[in-house]
Amino acid sequence: MTDKIMNKKFLFLAMLLLCSGSFAMAAKKADDKKGEGKVILTTFGDLHTGFGEARDDRGFNLDRAYLGYQYNFNNGLELRTVADFGKSSQVGDMQRIGFVKHAWVGWRKNGWSVFGGLISTTQFKFQEDFWGKRYVMKSFQDEYKFGSSADVGVSAAYKFNKILSVDAIIVNGEGYKKIQINDGLQYGLGVTLSPFEGFYLRAYGSYHEATLPTEKGIGNIAGFAGYKNDCFSLAAEYNYMWNNKNIEGDHLGGISAYGSVAAGKRTQIFARWDKLDSKNDWNKEKDGMSAMAGVEVKLGKVKLAPNLRLWMPDDTQLKNVCELYINASFSL
Repeated sequence: MTDKIMNKKFLFLAMLLLCSGSFAMAAKKADDKKGEGKVILTTFGDLHTGFGEARDDRGFNLDRAYLGYQYNFNNGLELRTVADFGKSSQVGDMQRIGFVKHAWVGWRKNGWSVFGGLISTTQFKFQEDFWGKRYVMKSFQDEYKFGSSADVGVSAAYKFNKILSVDAIIVNGEGYKKIQINDGLQYGLGVTLSPFEGFYLRAYGSYHEATLPTEKGIGNIAGFAGYKNDCFSLAAEYNYMWNNKNIEGDHLGGISAYGSVAAGKRTQIFARWDKLDSKNDWNKEKDGMSAMAGVEVKLGKVKLAPNLRLWMPDDTQLKNVCELYINASFSL
């Protein structure tokens, strides 16, 4: 590892320790008035069955379980720790592995939001929140591995007014499952506009450094537009990634469009369409179109979402896949 890279690592660690230490000192100086804490408990599961060629793919599934705690001080400081239990490609499908998903200290005040530690990344968090159905399907960039939803680092955002906010982030770039600092850092910058209530425009770009001569840096850009009110929501996003897994020329791009319509106080009808493409078809087996439509029913802390999904691969040697899902979420 070169001296230049080592210096970046030490600088990154120093920033992280300084941020965490400053927050901890500020927490001790909080007013005597007690803050407020809450338990975080969320589970995602489903019952699904395929049709035709996919008829053997059926059964129950526990996709995710989050367990943690968050405490908000009365001076804008926040502490949060969350464990994530889910699937891993490293073990059999019937097994689950636990990871620390969040372990951060944050501060929100006077338009600022600053976080340090194992934090949520900003690459697709806005789109995920707007989509609002993570328990049904991940947002586009998360679903197709454009980046990680959490990582070790620091982030800061400032809301200038009701119309404009800007955010920046520096993270390890390896995600929350590989938090060792052994590769180049990832830098991201986002701008969000809200010209009028309910309408949002967002642009985001990031760059993940490469550290080996044989590797190339990974670039990401994303554009989003969406509108939401009490009756319906509608959004579209465009995403592009250069040099997937640091391999030169392995570029990925795609579009996702989604929306929902209220059908009562506790019911929504929703739909989504994705299109994933790779440059020169290097990812041809996974390129294609995905469509889904369903109904979400809210029963207190429980959400149920029966939905029908269709996957149409670009590879003509592969057949379309049709599946019926009943997704469920419980959250405190």
